[in-house]
Parts: sequence; structure tokens; C-alpha cells
Amino acid sequence: MSGKQRKPKSNFITQLKHSTFLIPAVILLAGFFLVPIIMTFYYSFTNLALSGANAKNFQVVGLKNYTSMFKDTTVFISIRNTLVFLAGSLIGQQVIGFLIALCMKGKNSTFRRIVGPVFLAGWIIPEVVVAICCSTFFGLDGTINQFLAAVGLPTIKWLQKMPMLTIVLANVWHGTAFSMMNFQSALDGVSADIEEAATMDGANYFQTLFHIIIPCIRSTIATNTMLNTLSTLGVFGLVYMMTGGGPGTKTTTIPIYMYKQAFVSQQLGYGTAIAMLLLVIGIILSVLYARIDKD
Repeated sequence: MSGKQRKPKSNFITQLKHSTFLIPAVILLAGFFLVPIIMTFYYSFTNLALSGANAKNFQVVGLKNYTSMFKDTTVFISIRNTLVFLAGSLIGQQVIGFLIALCMKGKNSTFRRIVGPVFLAGWIIPEVVVAICCSTFFGLDGTINQFLAAVGLPTIKWLQKMPMLTIVLANVWHGTAFSMMNFQSALDGVSADIEEAATMDGANYFQTLFHIIIPCIRSTIATNTMLNTLSTLGVFGLVYMMTGGGPGTKTTTIPIYMYKQAFVSQQLGYGTAIAMLLLVIGIILSVLYARIDKD
């Protein structure tokens, strides 16, 4: 009996020793994630400013920033623009990334070693460089307009007439490789025997794709969607460099409006309140994706 009573104690001590290795990770997580969130939450209830008297002697103003935020029509415009930008980017990155991964499935290693890095090149390029390249590509004398003119079609002022479509296409080009890598890894894990069995049972290619392959990688699709959502919600440099949130407010997303209020208008308290709105949207969408994947 005494030996049996000592065993749980020994397991507890072993688990406690193992958990000590997590202390550095917990400290880093608290320092670079939890503390900034807590500070942002606190500052959103203050009149903190970037300069002037409220820069040092700021005061707690309660819900004033939040009530002002929900009376600000530009906030609702930025929410709408953010959701449109998010939806367009997700559809483009997921669909194109999946199609590329599907085309690479079963190909020889030489083909994959050549094609993979070509698409990865767009992902590893910084947002600022992507913004400059895409601004040039969609410029009045850019590549796409030169192609339209060559085939006898009228040129388009993409950044003025179709700014939202332009930044969506730029973000899709930039982020598709991430989805491609996730889907490629998941597709490689789908057993060829299952596909062969479905073919022998009379299923055609599309039936096998939608009823066998996609259900097998459902968890990867959900995880990839969540990661792309969180990264897209935080996109700032690409949009700011290409359009600056304009023309007018046509491409003013939440990060852009948050920046303008916090650092251009110098109202840090109001800017952090808008930042909390972005955090809430990210949490809601993450919980929604998790529930869908669980069901």
C-alpha cells in the first residue's frame, strides 16, 4: 500500500520538474503578448495623447472613447472595409493556394523543388516591397495597363477606381504561398489507397475531391483559415503604402484608421480603443472557426 501511495507523489514531482522548462516561454508570452494587451485595454479608457498635456498627465475617462467610437461613422466604414478586405483575401489565398497544392500533389520532387520556391518568393518579401511592386504593376503606366492597351482595351486607374480590389489582389499574391504550404503538407498525408478505392467504386475526379480529399484535410483548412484571418486583420504596411486608406475612406481598414487616430491625430487613447475593436473581431472569428471545426 505504501508503495502505491508514493507513486502519485513521484508523478507529481516529475510533472512539476517538467513544467519548470516552460517558465521562460511563459515569461516571454506574458512580456510580449499579455502585458501589451493589458496596457492597451487600460489606455483605451484614458485620454492619453502623443504630445501635449495629456501625454504625461493623462486621465481615465471611462467609456468616453468607446461611446465616441460608436458615434464615429468612419469606424463603421473601416469595419466594413476590413471585412471586405478579409473576405476577398481569404477566398483568394485559400482557393488559389489549394489549387496550386493540388496541382503539385503527386508530382516528382524536381518539379516541386522548382515550383515551390517560385511561389514562396512572394511570401518572404516584406510588405513594403510588395506594396511598391504592386503599386507599380497597377499604376497608370504599369504592366497590367500596358497589357490592356496591347489588346486594344482601355486602361484603368486601378488605385483610384478599384482601390479595394487592388489591395485584395496584392494581399492574395503576397499570402497565397502560406496556404499552399499548409495544403501541400495536408494533401501529402492523404492516403493514395483511399483515392484508389474511391476510383474503383466509380467515383470521378471531382467526387473524389469533394467527398474524400477535402473532408480528410478539413482540420487543416480550418487552421489555415484562422491563421490567415488573424494575419489579414493586422495588415497595415501593404494598404498604407499602396493607398494610405484612400481615396477618401475607400480602403480605410481598422489598422489604418487606428494609426491615423493614434499617431496622426495624436489621440493614443482613442486609437487604442479602436485597437481593442480589432482584437474583439479577431477573437470572435477565432472562436467561430474553432466551433465550426469542432462540429
